[in-house]
Amino acid sequence: MPDFSSTDVVRSLIPARMDRLPWARFHWMVVVGLGVSWILDGLEIQLVASAGFQKTLGMSTPEVAFTGTVYLIGQVVGALTFGRLTDSWGRKKLFIITLAVYLIGSGVAGLATSIWFLYVFRFVAGLGIGGEYTAINSAIDELIPAHYRGRVDIAINGTYWAGAGLGAFASLWLLDPAYVDVNWGWRIGFFIGPVLGLMIIQLRRHIPESPRWMLTHGHAAEAERIVEETEASVRAQGIDLEPVPDSRAILVQARENVSLKQLARVFFKDYPTRTVLGITMMVTQSFLYNAIFFTYALVLQNFYGTTPSSTQYYFFPFAIGNLLGPLLLGHLFDTLGRRRMIFLTYSLAGAVLAVSAFLFHADMLTATTQTLLWCVAFFFASAAASAAYLTVSEIFPLEVRGQAISYFFAVGQMAGAIAPAIYGLLIGDGTERTPLFYGYLVGAAIMIAGGIVALIYGVDAERKSLEDVARPLSHVDVQTEPDARLVGK
Repeated sequence: MPDFSSTDVVRSLIPARMDRLPWARFHWMVVVGLGVSWILDGLEIQLVASAGFQKTLGMSTPEVAFTGTVYLIGQVVGALTFGRLTDSWGRKKLFIITLAVYLIGSGVAGLATSIWFLYVFRFVAGLGIGGEYTAINSAIDELIPAHYRGRVDIAINGTYWAGAGLGAFASLWLLDPAYVDVNWGWRIGFFIGPVLGLMIIQLRRHIPESPRWMLTHGHAAEAERIVEETEASVRAQGIDLEPVPDSRAILVQARENVSLKQLARVFFKDYPTRTVLGITMMVTQSFLYNAIFFTYALVLQNFYGTTPSSTQYYFFPFAIGNLLGPLLLGHLFDTLGRRRMIFLTYSLAGAVLAVSAFLFHADMLTATTQTLLWCVAFFFASAAASAAYLTVSEIFPLEVRGQAISYFFAVGQMAGAIAPAIYGLLIGDGTERTPLFYGYLVGAAIMIAGGIVALIYGVDAERKSLEDVARPLSHVDVQTEPDARLVGK
């Protein structure tokens, strides 16, 4: 098979062939091998929130809280750093590198003997997870057929809460001195993620590079080989594949890496309304999530009198609601459509939170009913948050996909970082409900506003090829290159 240099114009059926594949074992390998990232993130956040290391390292409450801040800062830096490398080096190299960085950061943090030792390696673990967000979302969107892309991406993003639940469950045993020594329980907790990661990194070695990325970066022949091997594995399952009509071919010419000036042009000149959409969705969901998630224990303890030891049990139904939302609603983003479902999930989450705010202000709730209302609200909000990641990863050209995810993720995280501090002040000592009542109403209004923006500026990307949603920057007009060589069948 002839190879094509980066200067050749190539006419290819590769994207269409990837999208016409039925669901097969190959796609399960992608889901399991790449989807574990969010489980690890949820696990990490919950283990840090449990603060089992506080006594061992002699940390004050603000110092413990700063451990979470360091991890989040690491995520932002990792996303921005590895996002650009994802677009220039490729998806596979990065989802191997970022997982390795996480393994080192989390594993070594479990050996910490001082506060600064812990801070440094929590930051490193955050770097890896932040990089995972960019590399993994890019790879999943480009490897999963268009027919399933929405539900798969949303479900995988939602598994964050499976990790959080696992972390909370592990903490019940690991942080109980009756079972595990206080100096070792939290250390074992930090080792759980790396152990899972070591098992997954072997599976990731068998996941191929994105053929779409290779096609647009001068590796058309290698991309063709990967697609042929994938099709052969599907046929080996007894599945017949229909030929793809030549009319679905695209014309591309590989180009150099996108400069920051070109990137700015994509965001602010070529796709300005999509940029508004992406920023709005990421900021609104991040603000609401951080506002509630990082303060729910304070609300239960200050307003409903729960003890610190009993409060953690209220987390499990909260996590279950967050996990079930993306799993049960995900397919509707591929059937009813992105725009409708994003509007509905954002709006319903905001509406339920508003109802809970009025009931809270009227002192008509208990710790149990308050938690149940949060469960209902975040059943929808979790699907909405997952849809935000799906949206920013599919509405921009392939050559800047990793960077798009990284920048919008960073903006969302920075906006969300201020929410816990604001709501912590509104909670106060638990003697006055009115400030938090208004805070909940503002959070609800912000979420509903995000849904309205999505309804107006949303992109109907359901069941569409990524190349139809956003034309690659390397795309060439067929009229200018009528004799381009066809790659693929």
